[in-house]
Amino acid sequence: MSSDRLPHEKGFHVSWDQLHRDARALAWRMEDRPWRAVVAVTRGGLVPAMIVARELDIRTIDTISIRSYKGVAAEAGQGQLEVLKRPDPDLMGDGEGILVVDDLVDSGRTLELIRTMYPKAHLATVYAKPKGKPMVASYVTEVSQDTWIFFPWDMALQYVQPYRGED
Repeated sequence: MSSDRLPHEKGFHVSWDQLHRDARALAWRMEDRPWRAVVAVTRGGLVPAMIVARELDIRTIDTISIRSYKGVAAEAGQGQLEVLKRPDPDLMGDGEGILVVDDLVDSGRTLELIRTMYPKAHLATVYAKPKGKPMVASYVTEVSQDTWIFFPWDMALQYVQPYRGED
């Protein structure tokens, strides 16, 4: 990567169509197991979890919401994770038969926390970066750690200057 480019400019742009194809591919990797439920990691895991649940005909879906503190708190070494919403405890148990779906594993911290909460759950993501890859049992596409993934819900159509030169 050229030193005059910002880190986010090494981007992997995911369209709605691509996300749909990749989430379906994730589901196909899960089809041989008897799942009791899908748990989406909010917010990014909501769309992939819905697609996976549809493909596997799983009707029981719940969510888990975890916030990581960034900015000043993280810089001060307080990068704590906070569980904002837990799935139904009667459904979850130790995670046996539960498929937890997220869009991306980056550092792996969020999924590491989920693993401690539900040790027998199957953790799956559509995209995985090397640092977080050990936390997932299944994923579809690996991207480099320094790649920024642009998801379709984060983008809008607009004019972009050419990388080199002018129009």
